[in-house]
Amino acid sequence: MQSQTPKRISRRRWLAGVGLGSLAWGALARVRSTWAQSSPKRRGRIKQSIAHWCFAPYWSVEQMCQVARKLGCHSIELVPPKHWPTLKKHGLICAIALVDMGKYPPFVKGFNNPRYHEEVIAATRRAIDACAEAGFPNVIAFTGYTLRDVDDPKSGHLDREEGIRNCVAGFKKIIGYAERRGVTLCLEMLNTRDDTHPMKGHPGYQGDHTDFCIEVIRQVGSPRLKFLFDVYHVQIMDGDLIRRIHQLKDYIAHVHVAGNPGRGELNQQQEINYPAVMQALIEIGYQGYVGQEFIPTGDPLASLRQAVEVCDV
Repeated sequence: MQSQTPKRISRRRWLAGVGLGSLAWGALARVRSTWAQSSPKRRGRIKQSIAHWCFAPYWSVEQMCQVARKLGCHSIELVPPKHWPTLKKHGLICAIALVDMGKYPPFVKGFNNPRYHEEVIAATRRAIDACAEAGFPNVIAFTGYTLRDVDDPKSGHLDREEGIRNCVAGFKKIIGYAERRGVTLCLEMLNTRDDTHPMKGHPGYQGDHTDFCIEVIRQVGSPRLKFLFDVYHVQIMDGDLIRRIHQLKDYIAHVHVAGNPGRGELNQQQEINYPAVMQALIEIGYQGYVGQEFIPTGDPLASLRQAVEVCDV
């Protein structure tokens, strides 16, 4: 799939694809009706986080923070720094921060292409600084698409070995800064198989297999470059989830979850055995966060409550 020319994804199209800006008054009413309920007691062996973009169509950041506290979550992640004071007001953190790449979603331009190194490194440095000043642990990172010029579908594609070399060279330009500031960069693998939705799959993304991303991390050789193990994406491209978790225990710094197929709820209509996956994380002594990064298909509050309970093993 890496040789495919990806559909051009503008920031506007990306946001439209995930439904940001829509109104969900019924969902808001349901949120307000839960505030009087007592917070559930959690086992606490898995620290959970809520991905901002998935629930932004339904709740403001303030409301999302209230939901997080009521459900026993400790983080709202992938939320812009302008909202971090609201998180701190509620005793929450941003477990992993986005890198702002302007008009493009952050996964389009990445470390695999020297054409974008200056831009990507500058944006990553800003995110590192923001996290360091706020006391937050992680910044997300991406390989980028294989196109040599994301604005020109005829520009040709970077091959695997070239992409790895470029990623290693790019990360080595910034990783020392991350080390000094005490912030970890988390390289995410994304699937290239699902072409039905701009946030369910990413045809044209280079780091679409676990081995590619881990090879980059190994060659960079820094404790401040780790792997973002997105269970949904890994299941689609590589599978063998529990064995991989054990094999990669020294590399995993953050985890994302969603149901497959469809990136929906963690319910009985999808194929991943999430209690077993969470148990594997406990077995390897995982201390990071598990981010709920699914796209609700029904009542977002009920869906999130159920997903948090499934992961609370």
